[in-house]
Amino acid sequence: MKTADIRAKSDDELKAEVLKLSKDQYNMRFQKAAGQLENTAALRTVRRTIAQIRTVQTERARGATVTAKAAKPAKATKKKAEK
Repeated sequence: MKTADIRAKSDDELKAEVLKLSKDQYNMRFQKAAGQLENTAALRTVRRTIAQIRTVQTERARGATVTAKAAKPAKATKKKAEK
């Protein structure tokens, strides 16, 4: 699922989507343990989609409107130990 699609959904729709994906993830874990999971990459995709949705939910809760492309990480500064 694209991030733009996630951002276009309402909070209730996102909650329902996380619930659905969590159930899918649960079932996939059991299939993997039993050796019945054919598409192992689907498990990773589900995990990532859940993370993306939760990130958008957190941004909305905090009132952040900055998109991921516009946000730039701060540079870490190193202080030299004075002797």
